[in-house]
Amino acid sequence: MKYIVQICRIFVGVLFIISGFIKLNDPLGFSYKLQEYFSTDVLNIPFLEPYALAISVFVVVLEVVLGVFLLIGYKRKFTIWMLLGMIVFFTFLTFYSAYFDKVKDCGCFGDALKLTPWESFTKDVVLLVLILILFYGQKYIKPIFKTLPNTIVALLSFIVSLWFAYHVLMHLPSIDFRAYKIGNNLSDEMAIPENAARPVIEYTWTYKINGEEKTYVDNGSGPAKYDEVINVETKEIDPGFIPSIQDFTIESNDEDLTTYFLEKDNLVVVAMYNIYNSEKEGLEKLKSFTDDAIKKGYTVIGLSASGDEAKQQLKTDYNLNFDTYLCDEKVVKTIVRSNPGIFILNKGTVINKAHWSDIEDIELEILENANLSMDFELKKELDKIYALDQGIREIYFAKSKEEKDAIAQRIGIPVKENTLDYMNLWGEIDSVNMVKVEKIVKDYGYPGKSLVGEPTNKAAWYVIQHSQKIEQYLPLMKEASNKGELPKHLVAMMEDRHLMYNGKPQIYGTQGRTIGMKTDNPIQIIWPIADVENVNSL
Repeated sequence: MKYIVQICRIFVGVLFIISGFIKLNDPLGFSYKLQEYFSTDVLNIPFLEPYALAISVFVVVLEVVLGVFLLIGYKRKFTIWMLLGMIVFFTFLTFYSAYFDKVKDCGCFGDALKLTPWESFTKDVVLLVLILILFYGQKYIKPIFKTLPNTIVALLSFIVSLWFAYHVLMHLPSIDFRAYKIGNNLSDEMAIPENAARPVIEYTWTYKINGEEKTYVDNGSGPAKYDEVINVETKEIDPGFIPSIQDFTIESNDEDLTTYFLEKDNLVVVAMYNIYNSEKEGLEKLKSFTDDAIKKGYTVIGLSASGDEAKQQLKTDYNLNFDTYLCDEKVVKTIVRSNPGIFILNKGTVINKAHWSDIEDIELEILENANLSMDFELKKELDKIYALDQGIREIYFAKSKEEKDAIAQRIGIPVKENTLDYMNLWGEIDSVNMVKVEKIVKDYGYPGKSLVGEPTNKAAWYVIQHSQKIEQYLPLMKEASNKGELPKHLVAMMEDRHLMYNGKPQIYGTQGRTIGMKTDNPIQIIWPIADVENVNSL
């Protein structure tokens, strides 16, 4: 019995230390798992969710400390009773989640080792047996050191564990076990190989034939003959190949931009799973860091699960010069354990990550397309002008009153009673925008890429394109385009529109009209083209 107890003592102690240390390396991640357990869908104790982080730190520190206590033989009765209490609780928890299929991963070993609920329950049952052996064989557990050294080692284990938890919370996990770690390519982690194992699904069909109810089980084809299918139930037999990253997306209100941004060079991403819960001190640091990144040639975006109102409020309150896109909250929490946090991608590969408290430590090199003289105040003014120019047109095409009102709130104009009231604003907005753009052009010349960056360099072009002053400003546009300040295709569009307004054939074929746009049979026409045969090459 003596030797069995010693073997159990070493095995349980080491396992508790390893398991505790892995979670201690990422207490924030473990707190997210506890929130999942506390939710109404699992244990239905949501009042504990706000305390998940404190409970997380307490549990993982206790786990490590009890492992050390057991190995050195410190306060054996207290240690074994605590171990027994913990393992009974976790055995119940893993059985509950496994039996009711509530939590797919227990979080026992953090992101380092994924266990299914039944695997976790089995592990806890084995540990329960081993701890019961220790409980009945307590007399064989002797202290390794004398009283004072044993107490010092025990105290040090507690202090070091607590310090390490604080350290990783104020920075990032020392070891990153997640699929978003530095060096990983997100596109590769999301990819499914051609020869990957496919999911195996079992279908149970309930159907009637000749007035008799029957059941039939297959892989999805269904019964060959039936009069009526009453019900079909599915059961996953084998999930097949599951990529490391499954739900990562970067979305605007209109489209999925994931591929677009994962192909970008030098992309700085500000991750905020919930803007309202973000650390204020961290948000205050974003302005100088992101402005510096933009000037040095980086593309900067935000990622958050928060709504449009929160995103716009963030941009306004902190005078930020980047847009925030939509991403699943759980995914953002997984990417970087900080709210806000920073991660930097180059063609989808993670180059760097940082907690908001370490933003100052990120050194960004000056890229070839750097624009150190960018005027952010002018950029902000032009962004507002562009939002109004495009927003009033979005309102015109919006199908419902609710959609029109939502756009109006987004661009900062009063909500109107009917569509006609919005349309009366159209001409007013275009006129005011044109006055502002003309003053900007007078003061700065054309506000191109080197002054306000991309895509803000297109804002003045849109306003002039929608005005009656194209002829006056077309030479300026051509000059800006030749200097690389404005995309050439926009100048081509403006030149075509100028020719159309003057009743002449266009060059590039960019101008057309839709007759009866809001009817069931709209007719699209293209303004005559001067050289139809060569228009594609032009």
